[in-house]
Amino acid sequence: MNAALDLLKRTPRAVGSLVAEVWRTVIGVIVRAYVWGESWLLDSKKSQYGLAVTRILFGLTGVGLLLTNFGTRLYTFGSGSAWNGEAQEPVSDFPKIWLFSLFDRVRLDDGLFTALYLLLLALAVAFTLGWRTKIVLPVYFVLWVSFIEMTDAVGDQGDNMYRIVLLLLLFADPASRWSLDARRRRKKGFPTILPREISNLLHNLVLVAMTAQVIFVYASGGLYKAGGDPWKEGDAVYAPLMTERFGTWPALSDLVTAWGPAVTIASWGSIIIQVAFPLMLLTRPTRILALIGIMSFHIGIGVLMGLPWFSLAMIGIDFIFIRDRTWRHMADRIRAAYRREPIDKEDGVPSPA
Repeated sequence: MNAALDLLKRTPRAVGSLVAEVWRTVIGVIVRAYVWGESWLLDSKKSQYGLAVTRILFGLTGVGLLLTNFGTRLYTFGSGSAWNGEAQEPVSDFPKIWLFSLFDRVRLDDGLFTALYLLLLALAVAFTLGWRTKIVLPVYFVLWVSFIEMTDAVGDQGDNMYRIVLLLLLFADPASRWSLDARRRRKKGFPTILPREISNLLHNLVLVAMTAQVIFVYASGGLYKAGGDPWKEGDAVYAPLMTERFGTWPALSDLVTAWGPAVTIASWGSIIIQVAFPLMLLTRPTRILALIGIMSFHIGIGVLMGLPWFSLAMIGIDFIFIRDRTWRHMADRIRAAYRREPIDKEDGVPSPA
């Protein structure tokens, strides 16, 4: 009896001690998370090389699309496309906004349209090279949206991601590496307008926003596919490759769909890699597998379905998930191979012969 009473007396103290310990643990986790998050956001700019590659591939996407459509620019976008009615009443809302209406206003004037088209091409080249990016990028963004949204019939979903990422890059520093701007900074110095912490914060928040956007696109796309009968049955990849619009290489399409299990693996594999992509980013080994899988997926779309510029843009976004240390290591190895210099195995940099 006395023992039972003694236990009852000690129980509240034990429960109180347990609650206090749990509370201290929770507070400790929150404090450590806050300190880590503050350090990650403010101390330095992350994924500078990854964003540089994104800039380069986005620029090449613009250059490639404009060059490949130059011969048919008037029929596809200009006065020759007036038959579709978009010259009188655009389907997209963007041409109705004055900031993005320039191409729509000159679409029926072949001379002005061609001049503006060439200006956009020049801006795409400058953006790729990272020349005066802080000036070039806003102008390129406005003109690109004005151009790509003027004819809704020839657009695709890649246009949405391209536009979103260009908008986000306005607040980052995509020319801090592998650009003419970076070379000029090294030679002459480059005063910054914003304080370093604010610049770092904006740059890193762009990475967070891009990551969230990519995760949403992949995960929602995978879940949407999983609900469709062709995907559940494993033959969804077959159908588009047999159409005239997407089966741009009939012989190649026949080759890759000749073996039924391969079609099923490609169909189900695309769902798995898209749905699992967010979780696979959490560790380095699974992140490598995720990037290899998703890039193979985009390369397949670009080659087999004739959507190279969509695929190139998406691959460009995925490169932000490769660490700067990895990019530097690869660059050092390429530089050493070019100069025929041995590599220091400890830090991965060229060592004197």
